[in-house]
Amino acid sequence: MKLILKSIISTCLLFIAITSYAQDPKTESPKGTLTEEIEVIRPYKPVLADAVKIRRNPDLSTNKPFKPNLSYNILDKKLELNTGIRELEAQKLADEVPNQLTNNYAKIGAGSMSTGLGEIYVNTGKDQALQAGVFAKHLSQQGSFNKQQFSNQSLGVFGRSIGDVSTIAGRTSFDRRSTFFYGFNPLLSSTNPDPEKQSFNLIEGEGEFFNNFSGEADRFNYALKVNGYLFNNINDGRETAFALSTYLTKAFNKFSAGINASADFTGTKDSQYNLGNNILRGNPFVKYQGNGFQLNLGLNIVQEFGDNSRLNVLPAASVELPVSAEYAILFAGFKGDVLKSSLRDFSYENMFLNNNISIKNAVEKSNAYAGIKGNAGAGFGYKAMAFFKKIEDMPLFVNNASNFRKFDVIYDNGQANVTGFEGEISLKASNIFTLTGKLQATDYDLATEKEAWFKPGLIVSSNVRANINRKLSFDGEVLFTGDTYAKIPNPAGGNVRIKSFIDLSTGAEYRLNNKFGLYARVNNILGNGYQQYLYYPKLGRSIFGGLNFSF
Repeated sequence: MKLILKSIISTCLLFIAITSYAQDPKTESPKGTLTEEIEVIRPYKPVLADAVKIRRNPDLSTNKPFKPNLSYNILDKKLELNTGIRELEAQKLADEVPNQLTNNYAKIGAGSMSTGLGEIYVNTGKDQALQAGVFAKHLSQQGSFNKQQFSNQSLGVFGRSIGDVSTIAGRTSFDRRSTFFYGFNPLLSSTNPDPEKQSFNLIEGEGEFFNNFSGEADRFNYALKVNGYLFNNINDGRETAFALSTYLTKAFNKFSAGINASADFTGTKDSQYNLGNNILRGNPFVKYQGNGFQLNLGLNIVQEFGDNSRLNVLPAASVELPVSAEYAILFAGFKGDVLKSSLRDFSYENMFLNNNISIKNAVEKSNAYAGIKGNAGAGFGYKAMAFFKKIEDMPLFVNNASNFRKFDVIYDNGQANVTGFEGEISLKASNIFTLTGKLQATDYDLATEKEAWFKPGLIVSSNVRANINRKLSFDGEVLFTGDTYAKIPNPAGGNVRIKSFIDLSTGAEYRLNNKFGLYARVNNILGNGYQQYLYYPKLGRSIFGGLNFSF
């Protein structure tokens, strides 16, 4: 029995050994013998432990993962190793297309009261170094009274050359104004049947040479100006003038010193006189820019010569004290000057001048003033000032005793005291709305005359402009003038009160396109026949309009 059991065990061990040897593919066979590898593949028989790998719900979508083919481009660039921070370079903006600007302008219009209007302006355009042009204007109107006519023509040429250091500028012009002595006394008649004609012609030229502004604090600044004119009226009145003025200043740290000087040679001629009215002026000054204030000290040295000779040495001092930067600046001053009288200047104040006007210079012995100015924001500016003046030989207009339709010039012989207040405002709301206003209240205490003839005690004026959109805009003006007095032209003397008046005007403009536009205007809306000078009623309500053209 034991022998049989040993035989069975030996046989099983031999069989296992042979099977193991036959299934090993890596077993090397002896050289010279034939071997064969057998690989047995059995079916997969899962066990209970693999059951957890089975999904509860089968995945019906089989997405094959996408593997893109990547390509790489290696740049051959040197790496900068900068330890500091470099300045950022601003990106260059695209060039803006400039607006198509027009440098030439023409305007034509007509309306009631035989109104005729024409204007033209032509210049060289947008040039930073050279500017030149020419203009011409015409305006004529006729009122309801006999020969109540006004006409004005102007023609001018101007030019300016701007260099690197200095600038040269010049202009010449011709101006003609004409009217009639249509005035009448309403107590005696309702019109003037045969008025005389009056006209004025002025040829004027001016040239300037000055250095350009620079940021150098101690730079030497200079300016030279030449001016001259020829003036005449319809009769024998003639006036010629030539003036040369200069300005020199040099800064030294906070100080600056300089001088304003001028030489004015004027000759006036009429049927009864031929006189010279020449003035030499010198205004040396010193300025000091301190911490929080600015002080100017100087003198006005004025020498008159010709038919009258007189020397005046008058003060010229001023100070500015900022209270709150640009919002409020206190200022004050005390000065004096010689106020030149000329036939040309009188004609612009009153067109109804008589012949052989008296010429005599007034002297502003002193002018003390003080006030405040500044800005309350970017669009609002203001100024308020009170003053007290002492003036010798103040000129005044009066009706001629023998011909009340013409005006003479008389002088208040002595010293007149003038006290007043001036106020100004300016309001601008973007490019949509603009408002300006001015008030002037004056009280005259004269030496010899009873009243300051034709000088109102109160003047209020305002101008407003509103741009509704890019095409439509409106503007309006208002002028209020207080009561004035006129001297009765008779030996008995006396005065006539001229009532205050309000003059309202408005206008509108509509742009059809970039070149053409329409405009309309109404002057003296209330139609008041008020008088500025005795016996000369103003034009009534006038309505006119027309076309303007840019090219």
